[in-house]
Amino acid sequence: MRIALIHALRHSPPPIEAAFAELWPQVRLMNLLDDSLSADLARDGTITEAMTGRFLDLARYAKATGADGILFTCSAFGPCIEAVQRELAPLPVLKPNEAMIEEAEKTGGRIGLLASFAPTLASMPPEFPPGLTIMPKLAEGALAALDRGDGAEHDRIAAEAARDLAGCDVIALAQFSLARSAPAVLAATGRPVLTTPQSAVRKLRRLLG
Repeated sequence: MRIALIHALRHSPPPIEAAFAELWPQVRLMNLLDDSLSADLARDGTITEAMTGRFLDLARYAKATGADGILFTCSAFGPCIEAVQRELAPLPVLKPNEAMIEEAEKTGGRIGLLASFAPTLASMPPEFPPGLTIMPKLAEGALAALDRGDGAEHDRIAAEAARDLAGCDVIALAQFSLARSAPAVLAATGRPVLTTPQSAVRKLRRLLG
């Protein structure tokens, strides 16, 4: 079984690889990374037709290698991933958030959404089903800390930002790169914490395992 992981941030591979190692170590993983995608989205401020084309090219390549499923790991590119899902069906193609959203929906009506990449707080809340209360929060500076190699500062910023979400039923960490801060967020808030990597692996295993 081969799963293709497609990334737009260079910090995304380690947390998803760790989740597979813990929850589904039998699969073979392949990583495709284009970290200019996140930079271009931050620059342009919107998803473009050209950007969707780049996602399709990456997914076609992954399929051509014999991938049994594809998981995208950057949460700000929902429309691009939906285009891939339409073209490659019935191949399982997962958005990074969809499995975590499904799990969050079961936990209650107030969901704290913690992100370290600002565009995610615009693109991700509409992915949640109606009737849920989404409380968005940006861990400002966390991603910059990770960029300069300061993981401890990243986790501290994430935990501090999460304190504003302590009244929620569950806290959902929007970026794969945020998963490393889950223990700190739990300690700071006392609330259940969901991470995109672990939720995604659980869903892929149900679909393919």
